[in-house]
Amino acid sequence: MKKKLLKSYFLIIFLISQLNYAQIQITNKKFSFGTTGRIGVGYSPNADGRTGRQLNLDNQGSLGGRMDQGDYVDFLPTFHFTPVVGGDSTKATKIDLQTRLSFYSGGTFLGNVDTKSNRGMIIALPEAFVEARNIMGSDWDVWAGSRWLRYDDVHIADYFYFDDHSATGWGIRHKNTRFSMFFPAVIDTAASNSTPYSYTNIISGTKNLIYRQREVFILEHILPFKNNNLKFLAEFHNVDRSGKNSVEQYPSDHGWVLGVKLNTDLKTKLPGSFNQISLRYGTGIANGGDAGNTQTWRTYGAPDEQTGKYNGAYSLTAVEHILLNLSNRWSLNAYAVYTQSKGGSDSNNKAVDYYKRDIFNKKSEFNTGVRATYYFNNWFHILSELHYAVRKDGTQNPASMMKLVLAPTIVPTAERSVWARPHIRLIAEVSRYNDQAMNLLYSPFLQQSGAKRFGTYLGVRTEWWIF
Repeated sequence: MKKKLLKSYFLIIFLISQLNYAQIQITNKKFSFGTTGRIGVGYSPNADGRTGRQLNLDNQGSLGGRMDQGDYVDFLPTFHFTPVVGGDSTKATKIDLQTRLSFYSGGTFLGNVDTKSNRGMIIALPEAFVEARNIMGSDWDVWAGSRWLRYDDVHIADYFYFDDHSATGWGIRHKNTRFSMFFPAVIDTAASNSTPYSYTNIISGTKNLIYRQREVFILEHILPFKNNNLKFLAEFHNVDRSGKNSVEQYPSDHGWVLGVKLNTDLKTKLPGSFNQISLRYGTGIANGGDAGNTQTWRTYGAPDEQTGKYNGAYSLTAVEHILLNLSNRWSLNAYAVYTQSKGGSDSNNKAVDYYKRDIFNKKSEFNTGVRATYYFNNWFHILSELHYAVRKDGTQNPASMMKLVLAPTIVPTAERSVWARPHIRLIAEVSRYNDQAMNLLYSPFLQQSGAKRFGTYLGVRTEWWIF
């Protein structure tokens, strides 16, 4: 009897606790939900297994065209607040709490959950931050958290150039001037970078993994004039030495970046045309990036053999990007990217990095491409692309690829614009590799199919962004 009473007592307590939880009500109604993504099926007729693989050169990401890039889906839930102080709506601060849920395909297709073929799917939370804009009606903005803070991109190559500062940090802006501080070592370990962040500390008498912090200070200013704006960029990077009680002894190091970007609005028959040109130079540990990434903190190459530092390391990147809306029938979007980078070692070929790996210490690459959009009517567009990519690692012969793309596209929004989305595309691609790329299996397609002169890709895919 006592046991039954005791059970009844605990059951009542549990139910009361659940009622208390149920009384918590969500009253915020200022909520928005955005999404971006690209997903579909791909087929490579002349590859082993015939599964569609990207044709672009390795170590260049989507430079060379992105239509055959892998699946991804992002969801962006955002909460909005506009508190009014003293009844004066002109002094209302605009507050946003934004998050981003990202899903990437690590296997065949992202959505094949019923057949259990989603093994290897990658799930990430790349954004979670709070931003307050026009604080109390002023020209001041401030933010803190982790975010994808990046601006202009070459969309047809999925290349966010010049000022991609995506990392954890904080920032403040007044009118056209922005100061930010980032701590990329918090989320990026030695596995993805030649500059080691983690080391083993024995100060407590036992081995503990410790992270040394990379500090990135960034100052940006935009100077508008007529139909142009000129953006100036300055960065300073610093990483402290590993502790005196650590097993691994890594020296302190630093680097800096300077850059300028000119954005010009062009007058054409249809609005929206522009030309963008940028030049960026980074030194020391700020000589990133590589593999299609442009963050300057992704240090390239090996350190100096004697000092273990990146003194003398550098990277120069120049980008030209143009969009011409020629008429209600045609739009042209073209780009050119040149990069030359060297690590801290004196070697022009390979050198040993911190992890005793023999890696390339110097590289140059050039990429160019154009997309022609023909508006057959409002809802049916024909996209055609031509890309050329070449990369020289160390003293090796250059590896190159030429790719031709044809993609008849249904545009449900019935908008004659290169930015209209969603797209539903029928994609046909063919690429030609030179001997160096073919023999080194220097693309995802070649790594699956073996050494072949030509690569092929057929697919039906969709791309969207909704905000």
